[in-house]
Amino acid sequence: MPKNSIKVVSLVPSITETLIECGVNLVGRSRFCIHPQPLVNQISKVGGTKDVDWEKVKQVAPDIVILDKEENTKEMAASCPVEYFALHIQNVDNVGIELLRLAKRLDNEKLAQIAERWQMVNKKETISKSLTEFPGVIEWWKNSQRAQSFIYLIWKDPWMAAGENIFIQSMLDKLGYRSQRIEFKDKYPQINLGDYSPESTLLLFSSEPFPFANYRDQMEALGYDCALIDGEKFSWYGIRSLEFLEQELFQSN
Repeated sequence: MPKNSIKVVSLVPSITETLIECGVNLVGRSRFCIHPQPLVNQISKVGGTKDVDWEKVKQVAPDIVILDKEENTKEMAASCPVEYFALHIQNVDNVGIELLRLAKRLDNEKLAQIAERWQMVNKKETISKSLTEFPGVIEWWKNSQRAQSFIYLIWKDPWMAAGENIFIQSMLDKLGYRSQRIEFKDKYPQINLGDYSPESTLLLFSSEPFPFANYRDQMEALGYDCALIDGEKFSWYGIRSLEFLEQELFQSN
């Protein structure tokens, strides 16, 4: 089959963005696949990341459906009516390996080059950084430069944080913030903010999936140093997080 003729449905937002960058023939996507605009709007929506309308998938007649074990469900894979390819991206160390597997299946050289760039990022030595120069900040809401550690928050009511053994955690560590990151044993723990001192704790509010930006006044009133963070740079494990890491690890030095 000639290059770019393989018809693909991607139900993984960050992978959809990356495949568009690589010129892959995408015929279907999830409703959460929102980048890059306006190209993504030309691709049919066939469901979400946890649900899918297989009849809509059949209508676009893909040769393969792209899933990810962390993003999608086992039930989606089990019920898929066509061939599927399941990625399992867990951290910055295995992104390149997984993307190379996909590049071979799709016979896409540009995707293979992106996988190689990930391998180069992995070889770059991690250097500890100061919280006062934290990358990916959209806006500092309160910054007295007193914080000694931080919590990366992803939800409110209940408060939920980015914990261990997830891609966000590996991004934070690769960027040089392992020693300041408050550790949790769960992947996405519910926490009590009252357990952490406003005098020494920085709160990072991810721009997604919770709309923290709409609650700025409430966040400022908590008494902590706090900032709104571009969550896509830390969690979209494709071309977006790669370019973010390359900028911070290579061009900033």
